[in-house]
Amino acid sequence: MTGPDTPTSFKLAYVPGVTPSKWVRIWAERSPDVPLDLVQTTAAEAAALVRDREVDAVLLRLPIDREGLHAIPLYTETTVVVVPKDHLVAAADEVSVDDIADDVVLHPLDDTLDWERPPGKPALERPATTADAIELVAAGVGLLVVPQSLARLHHRRDLTYRAISGTPESGVALSWPDDETSDLMEQFIGIVRGRTVNSTRGRQQVQEKPEKKTPEKKTPAKGNRPQAGGRKPPPGRRGAPKGGKRGKPPRRG
Repeated sequence: MTGPDTPTSFKLAYVPGVTPSKWVRIWAERSPDVPLDLVQTTAAEAAALVRDREVDAVLLRLPIDREGLHAIPLYTETTVVVVPKDHLVAAADEVSVDDIADDVVLHPLDDTLDWERPPGKPALERPATTADAIELVAAGVGLLVVPQSLARLHHRRDLTYRAISGTPESGVALSWPDDETSDLMEQFIGIVRGRTVNSTRGRQQVQEKPEKKTPEKKTPAKGNRPQAGGRKPPPGRRGAPKGGKRGKPPRRG
């Protein structure tokens, strides 16, 4: 992919909690001449960023307004509840929404889960961001339900988290404009889908390795072929008389 019309770089945006490092490393191995530029964005601005062509593609959280956009779902995250380490929930391996029904559960304005309101009791005010909500959990104001990657992103020593059932799950997807799928875009799609470098899918074709030929077995020459009917007589036995064995040598007196 070289020439005057080849883009000088590929811009990829991603939302908090999503880690594209593995795909970036594979890109660098396969296309060292085309830098992959990473752009951090918020969950609220992610779709608009790619729709306005400010980036080539974006890793975002579902659901989104798909008008004008392609979206390939990549994986679904586990939902967890973030609590202080001395909270009763910390003693369990997994909890349900019923276990936090009597707790105040914070609902930040940048919440990424698809629900009108979380379980438990509502707080008096909604925190502006997930980071603000984490600070309130540490202060003992309430609990927070988020995708697991966000709990890891905002990790604190005085907090922990547990998987929680009965809540929505967050799906992560790759999105780009639906009227433009460039060669570079096809290449990145192949990377996130796990295609090998020799895959023939997409616009960029990779030359296949020549097929190895099995060497032909040589037929022995006519004079070297083994004689039919058995083995050759061992050395020293060729002069034996026909019809019997050799006589014993005379004894010396």
